[in-house]
Amino acid sequence: MAEKCFKSLQILVFTFFMLVFSTVVHGQENKHENIEGHHEKTEEKLDPAKIIMDHIKDAHEFHFFTAGEFHATIPLPVILYSENKGWSIFSSSRFEHGHASYNGYVLSDGVIKAEDGSKVYDFSLTKNVVQMILALTVLVLLLTGIARKYKKGYGVTSAPKGWQNAIEPIVTFVRDDVAKANLGSKWEKYMPYLLTVFFFILINNLFGLIPGSANVTGNTAFTIVLGVVSAIVILASTNGHFWAHVLWPPGVPFLVKLILIPVELLGVLVIKPAALIIRLFANMVAGHIIILSFISLIFIFGAMSKGAGWGFSPISILFTVFMYFIELLVAFIQAFIFTNLTSVFIGQAFEGGHDHEHHDTEVHHHDVATT
Repeated sequence: MAEKCFKSLQILVFTFFMLVFSTVVHGQENKHENIEGHHEKTEEKLDPAKIIMDHIKDAHEFHFFTAGEFHATIPLPVILYSENKGWSIFSSSRFEHGHASYNGYVLSDGVIKAEDGSKVYDFSLTKNVVQMILALTVLVLLLTGIARKYKKGYGVTSAPKGWQNAIEPIVTFVRDDVAKANLGSKWEKYMPYLLTVFFFILINNLFGLIPGSANVTGNTAFTIVLGVVSAIVILASTNGHFWAHVLWPPGVPFLVKLILIPVELLGVLVIKPAALIIRLFANMVAGHIIILSFISLIFIFGAMSKGAGWGFSPISILFTVFMYFIELLVAFIQAFIFTNLTSVFIGQAFEGGHDHEHHDTEVHHHDVATT
């Protein structure tokens, strides 16, 4: 069984390799006319960095592979507004993958610009946006379906069925090792948010591993929004006791307070959200860059010698398979880390909540002993 799964993964990775870098194979040669009008072939220099970044950044289409002049893509809607032309709605296929202009607009390095230089407001459904909508749809359908099963008694009065078996251990893990461990008696209040963040990041991480899909969690706009939302939840959870310690730390010399207060404010308003934003973005981008770099080595060696390219291919594919397994693990780890750090920061915002929890525990034990 394990051998069969390994072979299937090899096929998946090889397919990924063919889909992603088939554009490189066909882009190696370019024809131009000499003085006598004859066509000559010139080789373009391979630029792995550009290829990798093109596949990581956002785009106006889902690109799967290129075969000669044929591009296997799914074009997405382009929605633009400019003061000169007003609203314009059309398919991104009109740009012919950046080789043509349409209605006074051009697509250059993934950015739509007006040919007359006027300001353009882009409200298009890019592949990051579409994939987030798909991830949100999967999240809602999956969890509401499981919730309906619990209401019917499955998993309560009888054994769980279907996706309940996979999701219930994860929910229990987030409840016991994230929410209860960091939030004490207030864990129930924040469980809906923590579960939503965890599963939303996880689903987008897993979607990003599908060849041709978007690396949504490796986009700064995505992680910034998540970080800002978490920062709002953290700040909304603070109390007067917390701000008293931040704005005037007790038991600290006056001159040290002048240094400590700005540092504390910076930590609450900037550093904590930045830790959430940068950690998720950097880890998800790094994994994709490493996988694409291993595949690029085939073409780098192939540019020097075809024998070297073919000879290094098995090594590159093995490393890619290994990294793919690591990325599957990282998809879960990064969802957990973001959720856990958010929970830790919320718990710190209570500033004294654990003392109250300890007091409630003592009262509970006293009541049990009395009974």
